[in-house]
Amino acid sequence: MRTVPSTQQDIAPAIVCTAPWRLTHVAALDNYRLEVEFIDGVKGFVDMKALIMREKAGVFAALRDIDTFNQVYLEYGVATWPNEIDLAPDAMHRVIKQQGIWVLT
Repeated sequence: MRTVPSTQQDIAPAIVCTAPWRLTHVAALDNYRLEVEFIDGVKGFVDMKALIMREKAGVFAALRDIDTFNQVYLEYGVATWPNEIDLAPDAMHRVIKQQGIWVLT
């Protein structure tokens, strides 16, 4: 049993995310597009218009309301909207790194 109090500061190292596909920036643009930047410096665009407007858009149909679309924010490095709508950042990173734009259909 310890008899002397320990006053040592917490020395646990901080957790640092190094996954290259984590987003550091997302901004809604006109015509259902996003501007994105990843932790590794890759920058590009996501064009979501075809996906959002198609007949079977599923959960993405909620983003037809431009005010809702413009509410995009980052949650743990992922582009996210209200009601738990989000995009796969790993797939986004792969395509944007190659082509500069990810067009969702």
